[in-house]
Amino acid sequence: MRRIVLVVILLVAVAAAGGYWWKTRQAAKEAAATAAAPAGGFSVPVEASPVETGSIDLVIPAVGTLRSNESIQVAPEIPGRLAEILVQEGQKIEEGTVIARLDQSVYRAELQQAQSGLELAKADVERYKKMRAGEVASEQAMQRANAALSDNLARISLAEANMAKTELRAPFDGVLGLRRVSLGDYLDAGDVIINLEQVDPLKVDFRVPEIYYTTVKLGQTIKLEIDALPGETFEGTIYAMDPLIDAGGRSIVLRAHVPNSLDKLRPGLFARVSLVYDTHPNALLVPESAIVPFGSQKFVFRVVDGKAAQTQIKVGEYVNGKVEVLEGLQAGELVVTAGQLKIADGMGVAPIPNAAAPAEPAAGGDSGGSSGGDAGTASGGG
Repeated sequence: MRRIVLVVILLVAVAAAGGYWWKTRQAAKEAAATAAAPAGGFSVPVEASPVETGSIDLVIPAVGTLRSNESIQVAPEIPGRLAEILVQEGQKIEEGTVIARLDQSVYRAELQQAQSGLELAKADVERYKKMRAGEVASEQAMQRANAALSDNLARISLAEANMAKTELRAPFDGVLGLRRVSLGDYLDAGDVIINLEQVDPLKVDFRVPEIYYTTVKLGQTIKLEIDALPGETFEGTIYAMDPLIDAGGRSIVLRAHVPNSLDKLRPGLFARVSLVYDTHPNALLVPESAIVPFGSQKFVFRVVDGKAAQTQIKVGEYVNGKVEVLEGLQAGELVVTAGQLKIADGMGVAPIPNAAAPAEPAAGGDSGGSSGGDAGTASGGG
């Protein structure tokens, strides 16, 4: 009996000691938390950025392929042996330059033969005129002589035309491509010798949705980005529009000239086209990361007197990682850009200084975004 009493007393003592230790430990934790918290309560560290203003371009994005302004396959109109090649592959030439020459011997002989026949025909005509005056020659003989004269004149014209066609001349300024034949080859009419490309300016064809039919105008400026030339932007001007709407793709085909005086561009390059159709000056912009979507609504957390203020906003275009704000914010207000999941409306926040660099002006940005949220100059395709 005494042993049981001792065990009970021992258990009570251990329980009392454990309770005292737990209470002391909790008090120490609360004291440490109180000491660590700043005056006025605990503040959650967040990244924040000011609302800024900038001008944004609204664009229609498209893609196209650069093409030569003019492009031909240099080929003879008549058959013959290739006697001379007077240019080099890749050479820049001017309009009228003789590119190649066919053997002229056969055509020269035909011309001489026609000229000889002409002299004989002229003599016959004169003879028959005299005979006709003396009523020695018939009217039919005179007609035959005149017909022979006309025939020889036509043969001379044909021979002269063939002689001229033995020389292949450049119809415009351009750059030669690669030869496809060798000196001495026998060529039939239409056999390609070399290609000639006019590369300044270049052309680019691209399509835009038919809903922009009344928006697109001749003379509008486009911007191009070339995958092969990263970081560079080129400009062009729309000069032609297909009068037919593509019923299959519901689109309009546009054609623009792209200056290439520096010879950086080449026909065949893939181009990303941005057609600027409107500009929003003095737009309010916030980082895209500041937007907190909730269903169809958009919110941001403003930082007001050290506290988070949940604010509903109306957004416009998405531009270069920024979002145009139409309603709900003013320029200069501070909005949370990272850490929104850790805070709630009215909670204390501590913005981290210099967490986000100031927004760059959005004007002149390149296409690739849409009002649905892609980065880049605001696209009208969304």
